[in-house]
Amino acid sequence: MPESRDVLPERPLPQFPEPDTEAFWAATAGHRLTYQVCGNCGQIVFYPRRHCTGCTGGDLEQRDSAGRGTVYSFTVIRQHRQPFFRARVPYVVGLIDLDEGFRMLAEIDAPPDAVRVNQRVAVGWEDHTGLSVPVFRPEPAGHTGGRSAQQPLQQLVDGIGA
Repeated sequence: MPESRDVLPERPLPQFPEPDTEAFWAATAGHRLTYQVCGNCGQIVFYPRRHCTGCTGGDLEQRDSAGRGTVYSFTVIRQHRQPFFRARVPYVVGLIDLDEGFRMLAEIDAPPDAVRVNQRVAVGWEDHTGLSVPVFRPEPAGHTGGRSAQQPLQQLVDGIGA
């Protein structure tokens, strides 16, 4: 039996029931990254909620994302007091602009010196009992996934309403 100092700490995970995010986390168990779209006004909503951030309506449809996007910004975590994260330092956390038009905060599984702004990334999964945590990984160089890494998110958003 390993000594307690040899046992890796566990990642903190969401606790259920949780009315706003439970459907999101349930979808991750099947490696599905989801977001919401308002049936009233068309607003893209992320992080998961029970109301639209545009019109405050409650008619939200859950949709699947392809899980590909661009690094908007990132930071390198070099110290952390929580045992799971302390065991992982240094690690990268970034704001990812998903191709569907929403932005999310997530870990980027790459050496800190290999991550850059405007870099294309794709979602990968860290599996746990009952759910998976989305963790992004850089796409191979030159792979754009159908969208230029230089195309600003606002141009995509502006095009949705046109």
